[in-house]
Amino acid sequence: MELVMTLRMAGVRDKDVLQAIEKTPRGAFLSGIFKDRAYENVPLPISCGQTISQPTVVGLMTQALELDKRCKVLEIGTGSGYQAAILSRLSRRVYTTERHRPLARTARAVMQELDLTNVTVIAADGTLGLPDQAPFDRILVTAAAEDPPAGLLAQLRPGGIMVLPVGQSDTVQTLLKVVKLEDGYDYQTLGDVRFVPLLEGMAEDTPE
Repeated sequence: MELVMTLRMAGVRDKDVLQAIEKTPRGAFLSGIFKDRAYENVPLPISCGQTISQPTVVGLMTQALELDKRCKVLEIGTGSGYQAAILSRLSRRVYTTERHRPLARTARAVMQELDLTNVTVIAADGTLGLPDQAPFDRILVTAAAEDPPAGLLAQLRPGGIMVLPVGQSDTVQTLLKVVKLEDGYDYQTLGDVRFVPLLEGMAEDTPE
């Protein structure tokens, strides 16, 4: 598969991650004319002014999480649901939050269609995380904050990993991997990325 070759060339070498991406039909998360471009390595528009990330970025972020089948994962920013679907194939349980209610509804429907029963899509303010489900083994944030949010780091268990873009929203951001240690955090930069900013509150969409 051409997309898998592109992912390998970009540095995605984890066989389980490559297999999860291969098994997950990106076209199911797109609509209209963009379905035909599902296997191009580019970000594509979805509703509510959001985008579906390019597959190489999805692959690199997923690989950095070092997932296993015991992991309980929190994703902030469901978007189309594509990233959550890939996480679901590599972990025990995925909770994903989305501030745009229409996107959350659509993502739920696609998960059902693909029979991904270990994903819970929640329309919620992602900046708050999900305190009642914490701690999480892994947290993935798909929107850029200026710094790793303290409230989300608090919901990560010791030994857990968070992957997120950090930086000003109008410039290129840095993809960061944060490992929570007993006495602090270990930070590793993974390259430049570009994401929408992490915003507080619910978007003003049609009510759920």
